[in-house]
Amino acid sequence: MTHKPFSLFRFMLRSVGTLASLALFFGAIQLTFAADPPPPKIEDVAASASEIKNALNIMWMLLASFLIFFMQAGFALVETGFTRAKNVAHTMAMNMMVFCIGAVGYWLTGFGLMFGGVNFSWPEVATVGAIAGEWAHSPVTLGDWTGMLAKPLIAIGQFGLAGGSGFALSGIGLNTGILAFFIFQMVFMDTAATIPTGSMAERIKWSGFCLMALFVGMFIYPLVGGWVWGGGWLQNLGRIAGLGNGAVDFAGSGVVHMIGGTLALTGTLVLGPRIGKFNKDGSANTLPAHNLPLGILGTIILFFGWFGFNPGSSLGFTGTFGQLAANAAVNTLVAGSVAGCAAMCYMWFVGPSKKPDPAMSVNGLLAGLVAITAPCAFVNPVDAAIIGVVAGVIVCLATFALDKAKIDDPVGAVPVHFVNGMWGVISVGLFANGLEASAGWNGMTGTVRGLFYGGGVNQLLAQFAEAISVLVVVGALSYAFFKLLHKLKLLRVSPEVEIGGLDIPEMGVHGYFDDQMNIPGSPSPVRPSIGKFGGLPAK
Repeated sequence: MTHKPFSLFRFMLRSVGTLASLALFFGAIQLTFAADPPPPKIEDVAASASEIKNALNIMWMLLASFLIFFMQAGFALVETGFTRAKNVAHTMAMNMMVFCIGAVGYWLTGFGLMFGGVNFSWPEVATVGAIAGEWAHSPVTLGDWTGMLAKPLIAIGQFGLAGGSGFALSGIGLNTGILAFFIFQMVFMDTAATIPTGSMAERIKWSGFCLMALFVGMFIYPLVGGWVWGGGWLQNLGRIAGLGNGAVDFAGSGVVHMIGGTLALTGTLVLGPRIGKFNKDGSANTLPAHNLPLGILGTIILFFGWFGFNPGSSLGFTGTFGQLAANAAVNTLVAGSVAGCAAMCYMWFVGPSKKPDPAMSVNGLLAGLVAITAPCAFVNPVDAAIIGVVAGVIVCLATFALDKAKIDDPVGAVPVHFVNGMWGVISVGLFANGLEASAGWNGMTGTVRGLFYGGGVNQLLAQFAEAISVLVVVGALSYAFFKLLHKLKLLRVSPEVEIGGLDIPEMGVHGYFDDQMNIPGSPSPVRPSIGKFGGLPAK
């Protein structure tokens, strides 16, 4: 009798185990013989793959945008380091505020003028080699843009002159691809707007600078840049006239650097040279950089950022766009490095000082980066090295030529960006090697191929059309703009302000502050007496 409760418990435990085993057994049978879930539909798989692909491309472009944004720090250090200490606050502030002012202008009107018609479908043409049917120049890597950025403001036949939608990003909503594209293009605009601040440094009024930043962001950069990147007439030259693949400027030797360099040239021509730069006999004086380490550090930052500038212009990293990006990265490295070496050697063995001038080595490196920007995705590394050698030498020659012409450019913006921007645009028409990934560029079935690779002169003519258009249109409009500012006395500070330094008169603060400096309204600083051997006096 004493074992019955234990026996009953054991019986119940066995029963539960048996029932659990039976449940698992029949459950397994049901799973085994149950109908398989329906296979996913092909269109669902394709949509999912397309969404992932677009997301990767957009993320790649955003990362490149952030690298390019950081280049602003490089420009600030280069321009400040290569100018004088009395203007540090003014120069640094220009490099910060040109981004803010230019970004506002580009958001309001610039992006719409430049890309408001990029998704417009141009009618079919009968040109040999043109892709059949209508053609839109909008990116194919950034998702669906249907009905957006498809309205030209001014178009004559196949000649697009300005976009007419997307002002202040109206009508865009939360289209991820377009919003990311706006960020990417905005930081490119900022680079172009920053370039003339270097050539006009140490004598431009703050009011004139602010108006210039708005002029670039709102009007001149987007107008001409849209002709090459926004579905404009230069981009369409292949379809219109059979000139290769139309104007091809992968990352902006012309659109960014030559536009900025042209503004730098016209700005410094209207401003005139700094006081003391040239003697009565025409000879030039050196107004030395106040902080060479800042300038070199800024150059290294710019070199780093250029790996966003050029590879990021593939606007994607999937499929053949990854090939374009990787090729652009390698060629950027090669051309920049070779150009820096070429400029150093030229100054060391040929230049007047017979020394490896650090400042000219800096500009040689930057010149090579500018020159490779247009062709970086379409050439091989050997040709990138050739482009870099030429850039490194001509930046030195152009610098000497400016001095002879009595054109004062404190940081060498004109030789770096204008001269080598033009060289970069033209080099596409010489060295583009017909990379398969470039097939279909700008609505043409063929690949981008230059003169030295069997492409004839057609592509070269398209490149000259871009270079001449930038020179003439940007040159004329910016010269007139700066002349107007000069007439209104908004462009150049007075001689007294220039000689004393722009920091206090223009900005109200010193760029550098010495503890021993007198502050208006405060007691004179107390300087400790110095002991016999240079230290504090003994007590």
